[in-house]
Amino acid sequence: MSEQLNQKNIFKKLQDFSDSRPVFMLNYLNYKETVDETGKTGKEAYADYLQAAVPFFETINAEIIFKGSPLATILGPSDEPLWDEVLIVRYANKNEFMKLMAMKDYPRDLRALALSDSRLIFCK
Repeated sequence: MSEQLNQKNIFKKLQDFSDSRPVFMLNYLNYKETVDETGKTGKEAYADYLQAAVPFFETINAEIIFKGSPLATILGPSDEPLWDEVLIVRYANKNEFMKLMAMKDYPRDLRALALSDSRLIFCK
């Protein structure tokens, strides 16, 4: 029940965010070593996802502004392994993000197939 309340609070933050400001979504990604269904690495499968997803970004006002690999934890627990990649997507506003989430053909299944774990963090 508390997880459900937390999800409501998170979406409330997004709903209450200004319509006129850009929204940034930080994607923290941990790839599967191998995707059983395809035999590809998680990184290869994620590249397939991005290739399929970019046209959706182009139909709304969104763009990938950063994609890179974490190298070292400067502040924080240094014994935790870093995940594979960070991706930041800039949306013109929260409505553009919500449009993307509502698109039925958006390749979210390809994304899920490639990842062993992930975080999507709303930033302003």
